[in-house]
Amino acid sequence: MNSKLTLLLMLTLLLLVLGACGGGGVYVRVAPPAPRFVGVVGVAPGPGYVWTDGYWDWRGGNWFWVGGAWVHPPRPGFVWVPHRWVQYGNRYRFVRGHWQRR
Repeated sequence: MNSKLTLLLMLTLLLLVLGACGGGGVYVRVAPPAPRFVGVVGVAPGPGYVWTDGYWDWRGGNWFWVGGAWVHPPRPGFVWVPHRWVQYGNRYRFVRGHWQRR
């Protein structure tokens, strides 16, 4: 009994580690729709805020629009790299947006 529990615990831990390390990502065969035109996004809520555009996300087998938002960089000297879909052959892979040092 104890050895089975230990084995189960080790397998669970291994799956968690492999899942965290894997490049994985979301791949779909249907091209994302064209980005939505939002128009005027208004005034930033405070100094230093940056507008991050919305993007199409793949949820439950359908495209879902995620609206943009005003966000504040984590540290000075960082810029926002937008979310995007990159084509690989006949599939598309989602690349999450992130902050990057200038």
